[in-house]
Amino acid sequence: MNFFEQQDRAKRNTTWLVVLLVAAVASLIVVTTVVVVGVLFAFEEVAPAYVQIDSSGNVGMVQVLKLVDWPLIGGIALGIITVVVLGSLFKRLQLNSGGRAVAEALGGRLINVSTNDADEKRILNVVEEMAIASGTPVPPVYVLEDNAINAFAAGHSPQDAVIGITRGCIRLLNRSELQGVVAHEFSHIFHGDMRLNIRLVSMLHGILLIGLIGQMLVRSVRYRAIGRSRNSNDKSVFAMLGLGAAFMLIGYAGTFFGNIIKAAVSRQREFLADASAVQFTRDPSGIAGALRKIGGHAGGSQVEAVNAAEFSHMFFGQGVRTSLSSMMATHPPLPDRIRRLEPSWDGRFPVVQPPSPEQQQAADAPQANAQQGGAGLGGFAPLAAVAAIDAIGQPSAAHLQYAQQTLAALDDELRAAAHDSYSARGLIYGLLLHKDRNVRTEQLRLLEQNAAPEAYRALLRYAEKIDRLDERYRLPLIELALPALKELSASQYPVFKKNLGLLVRADGRVSLMEWALYRIIIHNLEDHAPPATNKQLKQCLPEAGLLLSLLAHAGQDDHEEAQAAYSAAAGTLSVRLPPLVARADASLTKLNQALATLSQLRPLQKPQLLKALARCVEHDGEITVAEAELFRAVADALDCPMPPLLSS
Repeated sequence: MNFFEQQDRAKRNTTWLVVLLVAAVASLIVVTTVVVVGVLFAFEEVAPAYVQIDSSGNVGMVQVLKLVDWPLIGGIALGIITVVVLGSLFKRLQLNSGGRAVAEALGGRLINVSTNDADEKRILNVVEEMAIASGTPVPPVYVLEDNAINAFAAGHSPQDAVIGITRGCIRLLNRSELQGVVAHEFSHIFHGDMRLNIRLVSMLHGILLIGLIGQMLVRSVRYRAIGRSRNSNDKSVFAMLGLGAAFMLIGYAGTFFGNIIKAAVSRQREFLADASAVQFTRDPSGIAGALRKIGGHAGGSQVEAVNAAEFSHMFFGQGVRTSLSSMMATHPPLPDRIRRLEPSWDGRFPVVQPPSPEQQQAADAPQANAQQGGAGLGGFAPLAAVAAIDAIGQPSAAHLQYAQQTLAALDDELRAAAHDSYSARGLIYGLLLHKDRNVRTEQLRLLEQNAAPEAYRALLRYAEKIDRLDERYRLPLIELALPALKELSASQYPVFKKNLGLLVRADGRVSLMEWALYRIIIHNLEDHAPPATNKQLKQCLPEAGLLLSLLAHAGQDDHEEAQAAYSAAAGTLSVRLPPLVARADASLTKLNQALATLSQLRPLQKPQLLKALARCVEHDGEITVAEAELFRAVADALDCPMPPLLSS
């Protein structure tokens, strides 16, 4: 099952969750109505008004049916729905900032990208490799000071995702095992699992709120009873006590069944993420070794954080103990997961000890060998764009090796600068400096007036190295700088964004290369709600035609060649596109508007468009770096994390 099928499946799973929530709320309304009427009847709050007792002293069926008071039922239904919806919305707002909110709720600490801690440097390096290899923005990494071996990915989208990892995981796993764990978490980022997980948390919180209201009612009875006579005949206190106990029972029962649904959904996603991690790293022993160490570690994978139970389905391993392990476990049993990865496993768990520096060096040695040499300095391979589309959400070991080689080939000083918020801004400014001396002079004047002095000095310090940078490394350098740029304050970011706009408009026009770099940076730094993906390609023909036209003109100087590229691309689609848009009419403003519409395509419609774009880019048999950057910028705008195009 590929990335787009997984996205479509995640969309359908969300729909089913909504259906199950509606069914759960309807059940709660029925049960609550019965309980409320029963309590009121028991304490004679409703019996005199609605029940007529016959001469034999029995309540007849007709009299019971008179208890069906529609205003009462309507009030109860409205109350239940209001509580669940408001509770869910409240939790959704709490988690609105994405993965950062989850990590902080679990007590995580953001790892400084300039850290000097050797273990933290190692995990940051692994995360950077995985991100560059998969085409996703490098996520911030949070550490949980916990001895358990566990990790999680959280967020609404790749743009606001974070990786969380326990201190035990960093300390006790070797590099290969860390790669397996991080690759597993990246699978959750690719396939829409994170968004589904956050929605599960929000929905269950709304149901749990009913139980919390019951607790409040029970507590209020104590205060209400103060000062009353022990012989008081006021039965309202007992009625409130009964209602409170009933609400507690109903709320916790709803949460119990909700947790069963959560566990069932999560278990299947864990098997998929394990398989995806193996495909990514081509090393089943890495993730299998991490799972074996969980089994052999005294602390296992059980996290001690206060809110661990609420987010238990997000962890790499079973994060909390469960009394009904088979039904409530959010993860499959360790032996089942290990045997799927290593069928010949003997069933024994190792004694877990931190690797010595020598062992760690030996584990990293193959990595160092793989990093020797330059990264993809030749031309792009034939059909590289189509191959990149097929690898969306399913990056291969070749992409991982490309990332390792790229990081090794990058200048050490530039790579370190990408980890500082001031220097990172200077690097981005440097990537947008114009080749024309007059334009560059004007750009530098604007930056000197508007940029933070530290960022401007960093630009001057690294400008010469940026000028010599192979253009293939522009995107990897941007990806490395994203975590530092995400740390910009609410006052710093608008200045940074304004300066980017000044740079790209300094010569009176915006080139496609400038647009692509600007688009990737802004799209990955700004919060934006994931679009509703419900459009068919046939509903977006003008937008698709404009996008393909602009790409055809970008790759071809001659109008006839551009027409040929456009026709070849249009021929791959099952729908008929409008004629080629003239170069003068294919503005970047219109392109931004078109991408906003095309991002709403259904998941299974997007690969058709991307393959048409690939056909357009590859039409002349050559893919330039500028075309590759534009191609990946468009895929990023469509929320399709495209791996780098490979040279072989």
